Amino acid sequence: MTDWDAEKYHRLSDPQLGWGRRVLERLAAGPGERVLDLGCGTGRLTAELHAAIGGGIVVGVDRSAAMLREAAAQHYWHRGPHAIEAGPLPSRVYLVQADGTLLPFSDAFDAVLSTATFHWVLDHDVLFASIYRALAPGGRLVAQCGGAGNLARLLERADALASRPPYAMHFAGWRDPWLFAEVATTIVRLDHAGFRAIDVYLEEAPTTLPDRQTFREFLSTVCVRHHVARLPRALAQSFLDSLVDAAAGDDPAFTLDYWRLNILARKPQGVEQAA
Repeated sequence: MTDWDAEKYHRLSDPQLGWGRRVLERLAAGPGERVLDLGCGTGRLTAELHAAIGGGIVVGVDRSAAMLREAAAQHYWHRGPHAIEAGPLPSRVYLVQADGTLLPFSDAFDAVLSTATFHWVLDHDVLFASIYRALAPGGRLVAQCGGAGNLARLLERADALASRPPYAMHFAGWRDPWLFAEVATTIVRLDHAGFRAIDVYLEEAPTTLPDRQTFREFLSTVCVRHHVARLPRALAQSFLDSLVDAAAGDDPAFTLDYWRLNILARKPQGVEQAA
């Protein structure tokens, strides 16, 4: 799979930024804290987190080199160990390319913040164990991602298209690249990783985009980018046309049926270890 079109994502990611700001409020980061922004993308929320903690350290982690390059181009952050150069001004923000399931940190952060990322990780047991290791004792996880039912209407339409000619031959061996987890399953996984004070809940977040062109670009850049990547250019365009035409008839038109899974949990202060 090719990397993200990070420039387009940066321009189109207002919905993700809006959700992220609410998660940032729940984080309530304090001055001097050390916070890991897991799945920082192009750094829009990372910059706001940095402004909120005054004197602390923010480490933005993403698996995508393209996202980190765009973050470096958009913001003035200083280079750190194993980080990507992010500008000439001294700061306490660092960008690190890493997989969330293999974080190169141990007992390092007062908090882990993450928005619109966990659903791109297919093994949440390994993900939560990695985050647990990265947190210092007493550290907290405050996150949000796509949850059960996320984008069901859009993805049902995409699956129906992908099963029919002329598209079907290009989707042999298709596997969903996302995991939209249930509340109860997530609670069990967090508990197994060692977390306590666990609070997980689903939130409906329908999102209406302003016009046909924005909706189409959002789909191709974010929601069905994996579908589009499997298709020749002409078929990709007709695939998108069909999805956009269907959404034009929704009420309201060009609305994505998002469901957000909110996650709050804490690593114990004592010596308790994950099972």
